[in-house]
Amino acid sequence: MMIDKIGGVTPLNNVQNTRRTGSTESFKSNPDSISVSEEAKEAARAYYLNQVADETPDVRADRVAELKEKIKDPNYLNQAVISATAERIMTSYGL
Repeated sequence: MMIDKIGGVTPLNNVQNTRRTGSTESFKSNPDSISVSEEAKEAARAYYLNQVADETPDVRADRVAELKEKIKDPNYLNQAVISATAERIMTSYGL
């Protein structure tokens, strides 16, 4: 036994009778665009700078090694160097 029709409707006729749409020329697309607020730009910049600060070591090993070498020389620590260092420390604290 062969079944041609389901519920009195031939499925092939429905597919064959469909209409094709018109050409795609009638469809016009607008280019996509975004706008970023100044507040968002500042937040992104702050986030980036925070990441850089987190990744940067607090101690500069090269400067520490250089200073250790200078201190080994007994002539390095004289009154002028000590005074200059004390002055720089006081200036950094705003005193």
